Amino acid sequence: MKSIAFILLFALIANFLLPGCSGDEPCRSVAEAPAVQVSWEALSDQLPAVKTKTDLVNFLTAQPEIRDLFFSRAQYPSDSVFINEMFQRFTNPHIDTLLLETQRVFGDEQKLKQEFESAFGRVRGAYPDWPLPKIKTVISGLENDLFVSDTLIIVGLDYYLGEGARYRPNMYSYMQRRHHPGFIVASVMLLLGMDERLNRTNPEDHTVMADMVSYGKAYYFAQQMLPCVSDSVLFGYTPRELEGSRRYEDLIWKRMVEDDVLFSTSHLIKQKYLQERPKTTEVGPECPGRIGTWVGLRIVEKYMEENAGTSLQELMAFPDAAALFKQSKYRPG
Repeated sequence: MKSIAFILLFALIANFLLPGCSGDEPCRSVAEAPAVQVSWEALSDQLPAVKTKTDLVNFLTAQPEIRDLFFSRAQYPSDSVFINEMFQRFTNPHIDTLLLETQRVFGDEQKLKQEFESAFGRVRGAYPDWPLPKIKTVISGLENDLFVSDTLIIVGLDYYLGEGARYRPNMYSYMQRRHHPGFIVASVMLLLGMDERLNRTNPEDHTVMADMVSYGKAYYFAQQMLPCVSDSVLFGYTPRELEGSRRYEDLIWKRMVEDDVLFSTSHLIKQKYLQERPKTTEVGPECPGRIGTWVGLRIVEKYMEENAGTSLQELMAFPDAAALFKQSKYRPG
């Protein structure tokens, strides 16, 4: 009865969230970042311009990283099958509309380039030896969004045209809303925050708490690299969902404790609380998906409040999730 009552309570209070909440937040206070310049290659108009298979082969030969890493040539049974499929995709009459919309949204790409340079300037401020990647932009025909390594980033700009675009990626709407221009650099910073060279973990700890703290550190890292990007953008939550999570954080935590989520090693529990889902229905019908990752961030934020002298580098190198949780004194409500 207690669990049923809890779900009903969450459903009831969700109806009273402020629907007009904008999600706008002031920039976080972070240290000044050194200026950097990234290697930028704008190729978004190249593939829609191919007229013959020879044109396509010439482009892919000149861009083997795009061919092999972004378009995954090795997954095709032969070169001819690969080229035929790519040619059909990029000579589709709709590709011109996709190009025009990409140009409308991203223009000359300088704003996006500056966002990357600002973020990587902050990465270099925290980790002076971290390599600056080459960045290439393309149109993928809505087949791929990002390739990220420590030396190369490839962005499929047409994946990030946002609400109102004529063509959108074929995915659930709650996932689609993260694919907008403001999420490109955020995605890269989150992936970088999960990099095991920065985000140290205990490989023997398979608990939900370990995953929550690891995700929490990655989100905290992204916050520091992107101080003017809101948590709503970072998490892909609507302002309503984010406001509800904040307002009823104590109820979310209570439910996770009641259901013995925190130190479980169950893959099913991890899917329910950490993986992509429209809602975390185990907490309540209005609770957003991946709520365990958001709670992980709240634990990390509380840890940094309780340990004010801790640097970002020290936080990211702290591998013991259980100890970090204990030292955070996180107990909402």
